Amino acid sequence: MKAFYTIILLILSNSFMTLAWYGHLRFKDMKWSENLGLFAIVLVSWGIAFFEYVLQVPANRMGFKGNNGPFSLVELKVLQEVITLSVFLAFTFIFFKNETFKWNHAVGFILLIFAVYFIFKK
Repeated sequence: MKAFYTIILLILSNSFMTLAWYGHLRFKDMKWSENLGLFAIVLVSWGIAFFEYVLQVPANRMGFKGNNGPFSLVELKVLQEVITLSVFLAFTFIFFKNETFKWNHAVGFILLIFAVYFIFKK
């Protein structure tokens, strides 16, 4: 059950992270932000990223074997990276429809899935 909660928290935290890191690229299309300078956009993104940490820290604490969780530190990191890329892909397809997903992107993503397989292989 800890593995499930860890993964859900990682997905949610990465959703906030992706929004904070890349969502601001779409802020220019929104009326409320058209007169904001870079510093204000940084503060808005930082505010969004706060929620990433609110979810990421408990996910790592709960999931880490050193805290009686199911994952080693390496497993947590690789899992987090694949979740990050999965969330990023969904975010890109939803909010940046003009971006193209090429064959080399797919190959790289498949190689990351293999990385997860080998990291978790006992």
